[in-house]
Amino acid sequence: MEYNLEKQHAKGKLHAIERINALCDKDSFKEIYSGVRHNCTSFGMEKKDIPYDGVITGFGKINGRKVAVYAQDFTVQGGSLGLMHGQKIAQIIEMAVAARCPVIGINDSGGARIQEGVDALCGYGDLFYQNVRASGSIPQISIIAGPCAGGAVYSPGLTDFIFAVDKISQLFITGPKVVKSVMFMDISAEDLGGASIHSKKSGVAHFRCETENECYKQVRDLLDYIPHYYGDELVKSEKFKFDAHKKEKAIQAIIPENPRQGYDIRDVINSVVDDDSFYETSKEFAVNCVTGFAKIEGRSVGIVANNPSGVGGVLDCDASDKIAKFVRYCDSFNLPIVTFVDVPGFIPGPQEEQKGIIRHGAKIIYAYSEASVPKVTVITRKAYGGAYIAMCSKHIGADFVYAWPKAEIAVMGAEGAIGILYAKELADPSKAAEVAQKSEEYKAEIMTPKIAAKRGYISEVIEPQETRARIVSSLEVLENKTNMDKPLKKHGNVPM
Repeated sequence: MEYNLEKQHAKGKLHAIERINALCDKDSFKEIYSGVRHNCTSFGMEKKDIPYDGVITGFGKINGRKVAVYAQDFTVQGGSLGLMHGQKIAQIIEMAVAARCPVIGINDSGGARIQEGVDALCGYGDLFYQNVRASGSIPQISIIAGPCAGGAVYSPGLTDFIFAVDKISQLFITGPKVVKSVMFMDISAEDLGGASIHSKKSGVAHFRCETENECYKQVRDLLDYIPHYYGDELVKSEKFKFDAHKKEKAIQAIIPENPRQGYDIRDVINSVVDDDSFYETSKEFAVNCVTGFAKIEGRSVGIVANNPSGVGGVLDCDASDKIAKFVRYCDSFNLPIVTFVDVPGFIPGPQEEQKGIIRHGAKIIYAYSEASVPKVTVITRKAYGGAYIAMCSKHIGADFVYAWPKAEIAVMGAEGAIGILYAKELADPSKAAEVAQKSEEYKAEIMTPKIAAKRGYISEVIEPQETRARIVSSLEVLENKTNMDKPLKKHGNVPM
């Protein structure tokens, strides 16, 4: 098969077959359905021979394990999607489900093939349907390696992880020309839907890479962390080590003495998981929380955490969506979830209320409550109000909940509570000493984790340096966890 490599190289991009070979183990990819051609006979299409109908499909290996791959070829009819093109992709996804392996799509397409009319829309529909059928059965990964506009964005939007590449990736429902004609706004494709826009602002892209080759490496790395199909048991990795002496000493110094001072929760995570094993997802989006995969004793876990260095770790609409989606992914593939909590609450104010913080915040509660995988929670500092409940508390199904000695668990912080309970006294300067005393009593009698421990809401109050050992022992206990207590129903109604 001859490919038009130069046409892509002139744009600073790899050709579809080069992309597949960069992604897969050497010489492992075998193409199928290369003989497929379109059957459109209108607008001069009957005279066109479109090789493999503009999309290369087949099976290969990544890190020695089988994967299904498809790559749209922009040099062939602009990578446009027609009936047979869409059905080829739908077929490879269906085969991946049957073969129980991940499917990776490399998207580079001008969109629907206009000459094919409703048949092109049928191709998209067939593809979307298989995306949904495969969800939760096998991992679906999308690489945006060119334009992705209109209906084409919804297949990546239905997959588990989206990788974007700087100055190459573009995703938008309507392109700059349509925006200008409808909204009279001049905007570039990069500013409308480039990699940075979707990794930082919309949260559509989970990973942003500087180059294509870096992107393919990151995809290969991701596949070392996640199960390759529902029911897959990952082999224990011997690649990562853990420097116990160094990490246990470091973790004690992470939390600042000043409770108002921020810190990076990644320092806590990296002090607990295997050395250099934390693989973060959606790093640039909703920076007030952190999600990602890691290894503990060589085994994969999902990590969720509030991050005090980002807006104080408060929960807003974007953080809620990010956490809920990640928790549901982990639960789909039986990955244990470890949650680190330092949260002052859900964000107040009209802006987030109007965006629907109630609806978005409910997603976290739903996701954690529904998740039946092993769930271990560690409260490092603040855990206030509804956010304490939402962040995988005992009350919504955590199996083990640990708290560090200086953790604060309450409806709200001391300052807010005293402001409500002693509003009259606060207005009287002569009672300042009395108010200060009540504040200290509130901290000692209400906020201490010992109260939650007495009620059985906390499994144990532990020292920071004990955290990893407790997580390890908890996951060992929960290794064969089953969830038989399910009410009879078709499925729940997830808050959207």
